[in-house]
Amino acid sequence: MPLNLKNFVNSLASMSKLQDFQDLDHIDGLSISTICANLYNKPRDDLVMFYFRDGANYASVFTQSKIISENIKWNLNIKCKKIKSLLVNTRNANAFTGSEGYKALKEIAEELSIQLSKKQNEDEDSPKKVLANEILFGCTGTIGERYPTKKIKSNISDLIKKIRYTQNKSIWVKAALGIMTTDLKPKLAMEECKIGDKKIKIYGIAKGSGMIFPNMATTLGYIFTDADLSNDVLSKLLKKNIDTTFNAITCDGDTSTNDMVSIFSTGKVKNPIIKNITDKKLYNFDKALHSVLLNLSKRIVADGEGATKFISISVLKSKTQSDAKSVAFSIANSNLVKTAIAGEDPNWGRIIMAIGKSGINFDTNKLSINFGDIKVVENGKIFSNYNESQVATYMKSSSIDISVSLNSGSKYFTAYTMDLTKKYIEINADYRS
Repeated sequence: MPLNLKNFVNSLASMSKLQDFQDLDHIDGLSISTICANLYNKPRDDLVMFYFRDGANYASVFTQSKIISENIKWNLNIKCKKIKSLLVNTRNANAFTGSEGYKALKEIAEELSIQLSKKQNEDEDSPKKVLANEILFGCTGTIGERYPTKKIKSNISDLIKKIRYTQNKSIWVKAALGIMTTDLKPKLAMEECKIGDKKIKIYGIAKGSGMIFPNMATTLGYIFTDADLSNDVLSKLLKKNIDTTFNAITCDGDTSTNDMVSIFSTGKVKNPIIKNITDKKLYNFDKALHSVLLNLSKRIVADGEGATKFISISVLKSKTQSDAKSVAFSIANSNLVKTAIAGEDPNWGRIIMAIGKSGINFDTNKLSINFGDIKVVENGKIFSNYNESQVATYMKSSSIDISVSLNSGSKYFTAYTMDLTKKYIEINADYRS
């Protein structure tokens, strides 16, 4: 795929260097195409297509918000066994656009169906028609604005022309850049593993920086593998691994109307048949998938709007995982905690406050709190050798680890968040301008 250097340089202006990312290369059965459809006022890639020439098995998890975007409604209505394409646009969420927004997706899917079917006839020995109901959509951007149907539809032919059947690192970075909104950096991750004796690739990209809080998965995340796995196995694996990855992050406590995480399996590697996720041959894949999802999740938090610090909050020795999760997110979503950390203030009293308002039952006399390796509270009292200047020095770190021990059981949960800075307010006050 030839790079549009102007778009690429514009997108790279505020991100790390190309060598900072893992070496994602080719996944057989997948093609990627990115273009500028002029959805923004300045030129940048804003429309990304993933094309599976032989189809792909798939599974998705979606937002649990009571108000969902039209593309989520469309995706929920897709019942086919294989997906042929995923089209992702930025700048417009297609949320709160009603029947007009849904109709727009139908028009675009039909146009994409026609042109991808033509591409099949040109390139395949045994061409197959691509149906409109074999296409998924990802939308991200401003809620409530009219969907740019004409702009997207008129650029489908350009997307098709730029299809290349081999990927490389720059194409993956370009795709990750193309789905960004307020993100400062593209999010990419990869792992390799084996199912049986067959080498498997798992690649993923994601976007997300604000409006991040789990009530499913938060943000957009797309995972691709060349493994041969059924829709049922993919679905169970995704749901199993979401809880401690995409469902373990928060930037601002807000859940989007558009959240989705999807996994696609091209089936090009003929690994042993897997009928159940308890199959021992799937162990390494399961572990690698979790690693990719967690990697992407952490990148979203680290790139949170205005973030200067990455924060891990581990709640240990809890009676239930649910209790541990409640405490972790009570701390992670506390504006007082997040602003204290932004100001590098060792105000551990705000941690106490957040634990207390979590709503769970616990014995205060058993409570312990650490900042990194530094003991702050032990057995429900301030640690006898507590040294605030030592904690103040620790607070200057770019990565902060807070651990809370309830000492009432063996369950645990870790949440990931970022600090709350003046920059967050600036970004969101100027979001549409």
